[in-house]
Amino acid sequence: MDVATLRQQLSSQTPAMIYVILGTQGILQQQARDAFMNLIPEAERVMNVGSYDMETTPLSVALDDAMSAPFFGERRLVLINKPYFLTGNPAKVKVNHDLDAFKNYLEHPEPSTVLVLMAPYEKLDNRKGLVKELKKVAVEVSAAPLSEQDARHQVEQKLLGDGYRLENGAMDELIRRTNADYGLMMGNVEKLELLAYQSKRIKRDDVMGLVPQSLDENVFDLITAVLKRDQAKALDIYQQLLETNHEPLQLNALLVSQFRLLIQIKVLSKRGLSQGTLASRLKVHPYRVKLGMQTARRFQMNDLVRAYLGLIRCEKALKTTSREPELLFQLFMLQFALKSVG
Repeated sequence: MDVATLRQQLSSQTPAMIYVILGTQGILQQQARDAFMNLIPEAERVMNVGSYDMETTPLSVALDDAMSAPFFGERRLVLINKPYFLTGNPAKVKVNHDLDAFKNYLEHPEPSTVLVLMAPYEKLDNRKGLVKELKKVAVEVSAAPLSEQDARHQVEQKLLGDGYRLENGAMDELIRRTNADYGLMMGNVEKLELLAYQSKRIKRDDVMGLVPQSLDENVFDLITAVLKRDQAKALDIYQQLLETNHEPLQLNALLVSQFRLLIQIKVLSKRGLSQGTLASRLKVHPYRVKLGMQTARRFQMNDLVRAYLGLIRCEKALKTTSREPELLFQLFMLQFALKSVG
């Protein structure tokens, strides 16, 4: 089940007793939390809503709350945040959690309590017996990052519901500038609506003027300039990025990471892997894979590898010499262009 379906069900049906909200998309986690909060009248929330962080609070405290009857209300809501003990990740904190008591609760949940596990993780450890028991009784809701298509649809629905219309190219520009990150897209919706308050029409120029281009997008433009051997444009973008307080080592590391991704995409796409499969295997957002596939098709593997190795050498020089970053990058560009010609 996705968060949109959850919201519809909670507004029209009796809620289940146990839910798991699983996924790393922060805005979807928040939307799910808000939907559960709406189950409890505002006047009752102080007494009938409990929220517990498992990195600081013993699980037994949350379970005691869950087993209590609602106070002058129909139901109680208990939110268990960051249940890391359900994952395969090693514990970063030392909190004593009574997992046997939790297993007992799963077998005999309190009918008047809605227990929600807010799990901001990619996955749970399905090898654990507790996770297996949880999945038998809980409703699982996905808060995983949305695909480009789903993010586009959700933002369009939000804008249409608020009475706004997107002009040609506006949504494409928003997606490009945010790398199709649903959280970033929604974070800019309010600003766009304020700008277009009178006309109710959001234009591409509005998006270009209000929504800053993401660092990844700027780096992608820089990579394209490098591969096209457009030294003037590459140096201009590089200088702009330095002027916006991006550290040279951080910027070089991003370039190395992007070229590594392009090489991986080039190799794996030749094996017939789809965009979705590539995204899953490489653990990156599908939109980045989409852009990467478009770029990888336009350039030769030799150029990708040559640029990657050149940037590795540039990183070493940044760490071991006092030469100016702009000069080192310019030297990298000259060497790349000369070897390409040769």
